[in-house]
Amino acid sequence: MRERISAKGLCISASKTICSIWVEPLAVISTNSFEWWRGAALYHIYPRSFFDHSGNGTGDLRGITEKLDYVAEFGVDGIWISPFFTSPMHDFGYDVSDFCGVDPSFGKLDDFDALVDRAHSLGLKVVIDQVYSHSSSEHPWFVSSRSSPNNDKSDWYVWADARPEGSPPNNWQSVFGGPAWTWDARRQQYYLHNFLSSQPDLNLHNPEVQDALLSVAKFWLDRGVDGFRLDAINYGMHNVELLDNPVADPGHWCSLRPVDMQKAVNNSNHPDLPKFLERLRALTDQYCSRFTVAEVGGSQTLNVRQEYTKGQTRLNTAYGFELLYLPELDVETFAQIIGSWSNDPDLGWPSWAFSNHDVPRVHSRWLQHLDDTHRAKLLALLLISLRGNLFIYQGEELGLPQVDIPFDLLKDPEALRNWPHTLSRDGARTPMPWLGAAEHGGFSAATPWLPVPQCHKQRAVDSAIGIQLRDHLKKLLSIRNACPEIRWGTLEHVDGTGGVLRFQRVLDDTCVQAIFNFSNETVFVPEAEIGRSIVGVGDSSNEFNGALPSFHGALYYSSARDA
Repeated sequence: MRERISAKGLCISASKTICSIWVEPLAVISTNSFEWWRGAALYHIYPRSFFDHSGNGTGDLRGITEKLDYVAEFGVDGIWISPFFTSPMHDFGYDVSDFCGVDPSFGKLDDFDALVDRAHSLGLKVVIDQVYSHSSSEHPWFVSSRSSPNNDKSDWYVWADARPEGSPPNNWQSVFGGPAWTWDARRQQYYLHNFLSSQPDLNLHNPEVQDALLSVAKFWLDRGVDGFRLDAINYGMHNVELLDNPVADPGHWCSLRPVDMQKAVNNSNHPDLPKFLERLRALTDQYCSRFTVAEVGGSQTLNVRQEYTKGQTRLNTAYGFELLYLPELDVETFAQIIGSWSNDPDLGWPSWAFSNHDVPRVHSRWLQHLDDTHRAKLLALLLISLRGNLFIYQGEELGLPQVDIPFDLLKDPEALRNWPHTLSRDGARTPMPWLGAAEHGGFSAATPWLPVPQCHKQRAVDSAIGIQLRDHLKKLLSIRNACPEIRWGTLEHVDGTGGVLRFQRVLDDTCVQAIFNFSNETVFVPEAEIGRSIVGVGDSSNEFNGALPSFHGALYYSSARDA
C-alpha cells in the first residue's frame, strides 16, 4: 500500500521558489492488485552503464543489486533491465547467442536470481528484455541453419536466393545501414537482418521457432521475472513473398539513412504477428500478474501498437518513438500524440517515455531555454500526469543531459556506420554518476567503457541538485500513486493550441485538470473552476489560485467537468 500523501513547498527553481507542490490528503491506492502494471512507473536500467561492482569498467548485475535501494527510494513500481544475456556484444547485448544465459561480463545466473530476490524484497517488480525478432549469428540455431538448406533448423531464419544477376532478393534496408540482406557462402543464399549482419532475423512464421522462444520466456518466468519488454517485436515477421518496400512519403523521411527512404511495410508489422503474441500472453497468464510491453519501431505505428494490445488476449501495452524522437516540445504535436490513444479498454493501454538508451536524452532536446533544474522538474510533472505506463531512464531523475561522444570514443555500431548522422545512442548510454567528486563519477574503480563527463558529475546522485531533483520525482510519483484519476483515469479533452497544453484525467465522476503553460504569457484559470489543488504553481507557498506563469504546470481537481 502507498502511504497517504501530504506535501508542501517543493521548489521547481534552483535559485528561488517559483513552483511549489501542494497536496491535500488523497485516497490510498493499493499497487499490489492483479493489474499492478496499469499506470505503473518503471525505472529503465542499462546494465552496462548503471554500476560496476566488479571494478572492470563495465556495469554488471551485482552492481544493479547493490543500487536497488536507491531505485526503490523514489517510488517507482519496478525496473526494466536491458539485455544481459550471453552475447558477442556487437550490438551490446541485443545480439543474443544464448537466450537463457547471462553474459560473463554481467555476472552469472545466480547473480540474476539474487537481483530478483532483492528487488522483490524492496517491493520492486523486475521486467527484462526479450529479443525475439533476431539472434546473434553466433547462436547455435543460426550456426546450424546456415550449415545447409536441409537440416532441422534450416528454416529457423529467413533465407532467400539471389536474383538472377546476384543482387539481394529485394530492396529492404537495414536500420543500421545498407541492405537488410547478407550473402552466406555456406548456404549459397542471402539471409535477412533488419539490423546488423551479425543479427540474423528469426523466422517467426515457423511454429518451431515460436515454441523455442516460448520456452525461453518460460525459463525466465520460472526464475521469477514479472514481465517482458519485447524488443523490436514488429520486425518478427516478414512478407513471405519478399515484395519490395515502397518509397516513403516525402514528408516522413530524410535522405540521411536509406532505411528512412522507404516504408517498411513488408519487413515489419506483419498481420500474423499478433497470433504469436496471443501465444505469449497465454503463457504469461499462467503466472500471477505478469506484464508484457512491446517496443514498436518505425513511424506512424499507432495502429500496430493498438493491434498488439487489443482485447484481453494480447500484450498489456506498447510504446512507439513519437515522443522519443520529438526534437522539440511542440505543444500541438505533443497533444496529438498523447490524445491518439483511445480510452476504449479493448484498444489497448499506452506507455510513454521521454528518454531511453536508443535516443538523445530529453533534457538536451526539449525546452533548452529554461533553467536546467526548472526544466527537469517541469518535465517530470508532465510525465507523471499522462495516462499510461511510464518509463524513466536511468539518470533522467537527475536531469542528465546528452553527452557528445567524439568519434574516436564511439562504441555503438550504428554510430560508427552512420557517422556523422547517427542516432547518438552512445551519448545516452554513458555511465551513471554516483559520486560527483570521484574520478569516474563513482561508477567504477577502472576506466569506464564510455566516459563520465563533468556535467554529469555536477548532477551526481550525491550532489545537491541530484538530491533535489530526485526528491521532486519521489513526491510526484507519490502523488500519482495516491490519485486514482491520474494513475488509472481516462484522458479527455486534450488541447494544445496557443502554446498551452490542457487535458483532463477522469475516473468515475471525478476530474483532474492538467494545464501546462508553454507560452510566453501568464495563463489565468477562473478560480471557480478550481475545486482542490493537487499540484499548484505560484510565486509563494499559497495554493494555486488560477494564475499560471509561463513554462509552469498545474494539476487540480476541477469543480466542473467539460462536456
